[in-house]
Amino acid sequence: MQKTDKELDARGLNCPLPILRTKQSLAGMVSGQILRIVATDPGSVIDFQVFAEQTGNELLSLSEVDKEFIFLLKKR
Repeated sequence: MQKTDKELDARGLNCPLPILRTKQSLAGMVSGQILRIVATDPGSVIDFQVFAEQTGNELLSLSEVDKEFIFLLKKR
């Protein structure tokens, strides 16, 4: 399992809140650190892929466990 530097619980939040909370969390991190996000909104899958492309942050992984989506995002 990948080591993470910070975790964000975005369960129960709908678009655009998971992305907005992610932006806030990343703002307090340094380049190269990894943020683990847990979300329940199915739309977040596409949202995080687009967010990574647009911001230059690297989406290291995306998985689904028990209807929860887990993202690992590396800050640029």
